[in-house]
Amino acid sequence: MKSVLIINGPNLNMLGIREPDLYGKQDYSTLVSMISGHCKELGLECECFQHNHEGAIVDKIQEAYGRYDAIVINAAAYTHTSVAIMDAIKTVSIPAVEVHITEPNEREEFRHISYVGKACVHRIAGHGFKGYLEAIDWLAANY
Repeated sequence: MKSVLIINGPNLNMLGIREPDLYGKQDYSTLVSMISGHCKELGLECECFQHNHEGAIVDKIQEAYGRYDAIVINAAAYTHTSVAIMDAIKTVSIPAVEVHITEPNEREEFRHISYVGKACVHRIAGHGFKGYLEAIDWLAANY
């Protein structure tokens, strides 16, 4: 693996403000810095992308075809609703790891369903920001 695309869905740009008791007080730029630094240490090219709109996320996944070797995705609320994002991941056939800062299965029942996860090769949840680094490490070891 030489390159990885990190995709973050709706409201993750509000980390540090959004429910800090659940998501912590670190902001989105801190997350991006952590990911970028980790990828640099591993000698990987990476791009971090965040968008609040489902179609933009689908477009980004499609643009990854032939460009990235792997995807780490935290689709946020779209995890539980988006067949379109699931289909996009399946379409490009790029190995993807689903990541969640919190553990959705320990939250409201509607969060227990993951359409996006049905297209992913692995899942890491409830490990905070470190979950992203774990996902990158898992992909680097397996692809």
